[in-house]
Amino acid sequence: MINILLIHFLYNFNMTKRREFIKKATLGSAGISIGAMAFSAKSYGAIIGSNERINLAQIGIRNQGTVHINNYCSLKDSHNVILKVLCDTDENLFDAKSKIVSDKTGVKPELEWDLRKVLDNKEVDAVSIATPNHWHALASIWACQAGKHVYVEKPASHNIWEGRKMIQAAQKSGLTVQVGLTNRSYNNVRDAMQFLHEGGIGKLYMARVLTYKFRNSYGTGANGTPPAGFHYNQWLGPATYRPYNEKRSHYNWHWYWDTGNGDSGNTGTHQLDIARWGLQKNEHPETIYSMGGIYGFKKDDCEAENCTPGTRVYGDVNTYGHDKSGQETPNIQTGLFKYADGTMLEYEARGRYTNHEGSDGKEVGNLFYGEDGWLEISGNSWRAFHHRDTKPFASSKEGGVEQKASLFSNYIEAIRSGDNTMLQCDMREGFYSTALPLLANISYRVKRELKFMGDYEKFANDPEADTLLSRVYREPFAVPNEI
Repeated sequence: MINILLIHFLYNFNMTKRREFIKKATLGSAGISIGAMAFSAKSYGAIIGSNERINLAQIGIRNQGTVHINNYCSLKDSHNVILKVLCDTDENLFDAKSKIVSDKTGVKPELEWDLRKVLDNKEVDAVSIATPNHWHALASIWACQAGKHVYVEKPASHNIWEGRKMIQAAQKSGLTVQVGLTNRSYNNVRDAMQFLHEGGIGKLYMARVLTYKFRNSYGTGANGTPPAGFHYNQWLGPATYRPYNEKRSHYNWHWYWDTGNGDSGNTGTHQLDIARWGLQKNEHPETIYSMGGIYGFKKDDCEAENCTPGTRVYGDVNTYGHDKSGQETPNIQTGLFKYADGTMLEYEARGRYTNHEGSDGKEVGNLFYGEDGWLEISGNSWRAFHHRDTKPFASSKEGGVEQKASLFSNYIEAIRSGDNTMLQCDMREGFYSTALPLLANISYRVKRELKFMGDYEKFANDPEADTLLSRVYREPFAVPNEI
């Protein structure tokens, strides 16, 4: 029967794309087995042949989105990937970002500000999401429901509840979902993890995470009117409606609870992922306590003649020295986590002047402590020390900084193979690392130690803290209860 079907298709649809031919032949001859494998028609239709072009849509094209664009452009020939669509709520970005794609690949991408139209596009196979944090979950879930594979930036979700819904969407769809925790790709980092897991410094009892990133005040500003071409209502999406304010918008969204998760959910997620990976904790901590605040900035508004001139910084936004800041998230934060077996994890974020730590001064990285010594890792290098020795007995290899495969290429390879076990950071891994800063932030906001029941993803006898595990969603941008 299958041979007859193949001949029929080839005879009548000789101009049909190979992709459509495979889908028709497979669905026509194996319809019952689709249900048995619990694939939806959309997710089954997302199967891609080993040599087929993958049409990708980039959702979010500012700062980190541009990193995505450049990475996928570099994969055009080696991985047969085309950036078919660029999507962003700010149309003012379209010309410059479209030019990057056309200059590097010779292909002019389609441009769209509403991701729902992108997800309706049947020619799009996969999406890469670099939106503000509050959009990560809904964009990912909608994409899975539309039969699109997903790469989503860290933190995977804006809150715990929606992160669990993302796992459910990934599992139900059977699609490829990768989380952008990029340290997972580096050979030296992977070697350090193997060294720890094989007992290189003995049994581990603690990890310490450092995110010392100096930041001046991002300032304050009055509410106003969104710039022409910026679809502000769409940008707000799931967040509670509030008037447009430049100081809560592009990049500055990181420092407000409705849209961001502070530095703990920014740089901190990457480093907390390494800590959890090294400790081999595929579970939530039982005890969480976090404290901190906003330090080093003036409390009062400056007089016009005394205000600090703005300095353009990463994110294409201005900072203003010690001037008053409107941010809500802490710029100094300590987080303490304890697991069921007593293993400890410490987190330290310092956004002002500070000393460095480790043997040669680390600003961003990890320290691991074991019964026989300690290990430091920063960026792509690591060193291990026995007991109280001051010279390392083991370290990273020269030339080991090259990536095993970038998360972007790994994502494309997993899509093409249909084997999600080859993902370097699947949705479940990304969620458990993302949960750490989210839990710390809840403790910080309620100002007390919390006991977390990981199996239920609820706090013990603390309804106030429980309310911060999710959010009130703004229709029609609500993460669904049922996936």
